[in-house]
Amino acid sequence: DMARRLVLQTVLGSAELVKQSAKHPAELKDMVTSPAGTTIEALVSMENDGFRAAIINGIRAAYDRSVELGG
Repeated sequence: DMARRLVLQTVLGSAELVKQSAKHPAELKDMVTSPAGTTIEALVSMENDGFRAAIINGIRAAYDRSVELGG
């Protein structure tokens, strides 16, 4: 339960930061991560595992299906 709450708060806080800032998300990432820290290590690992591509492909699939359904 604690891990779930921590992840949820991290995601919500990140989304709010991007929403309120005029900076590009990559610039914000660079501002809040340490070069050898745990967060950047996690982000690099997820990127190496195809996380970004999975998100893009998922959004594209949802869009394509929406078009098929007439939306």
